[in-house]
Amino acid sequence: MPIRLGVLIPIALLSILTGCDKAEVIKKAENDRARLAEVNTQLGIEYIQKGDLDIALDRLKRALDADPDYVDAHNTLGLLHGNLGQYDDAERSFKHALKIDPKNSAALNNYEQFLCQLDRHKEGQDLILKAIENPLYENPDVALSNAGTCALNSGDIDTAETHFRAALEINPNLVASLYHMAHLSHRLARYLPARGYLQRYLEIGRHTADSLWLGIRIERELGGRDTEASYELQLEKNFPDSAQTRLLLESKTQ
Repeated sequence: MPIRLGVLIPIALLSILTGCDKAEVIKKAENDRARLAEVNTQLGIEYIQKGDLDIALDRLKRALDADPDYVDAHNTLGLLHGNLGQYDDAERSFKHALKIDPKNSAALNNYEQFLCQLDRHKEGQDLILKAIENPLYENPDVALSNAGTCALNSGDIDTAETHFRAALEINPNLVASLYHMAHLSHRLARYLPARGYLQRYLEIGRHTADSLWLGIRIERELGGRDTEASYELQLEKNFPDSAQTRLLLESKTQ
């Protein structure tokens, strides 16, 4: 089954195409191989977002025909192959991107997540931790948070917590790490810190069925009946058909 790598592609690249006639942009780029590679990669990203994966693959191949060393094309092709379940091709694309530019932040981060989603957790974490040793590495907070998720998925709670804390030291408002720390703290019976992390998460993020169910369990442990009741009301109202609402209703009958 294809893995879903999520929205990892460099969306910012699409800005150059905004408001432009695509055929006109391509025609203007034909005499500039590097520009043609860039434009076709941008179009590939756009087609991926639309779900037109065959067309996206064709555009990315055209990009590499124009410039075989265009890192963004190899990186995006890695993501596309991963979503198509073509894991060997995906890994080759990521490795090729990093062979051209070993310090490319986007390729390093995407390759790390790819490895982790294939349960190659140690390889993924080692890769990203090595990468962020570079002081020029972009978004080390996000990379550390991703490494934490990778460790968490492997069952290594201590390492996951270390990574999430390190990410929050760099960026105290990193939504993913705040939520994971709330979840981990609850799991480790640290209920007051769990409440604190969840409150910080809610200052910048929005409730989901998961966060509401987590909040309910935290407040039950701390005796926060009013907040618990508020979370229950929101969960039943906004996510009536969710698995979390079902768990809530089941918990009330026990």
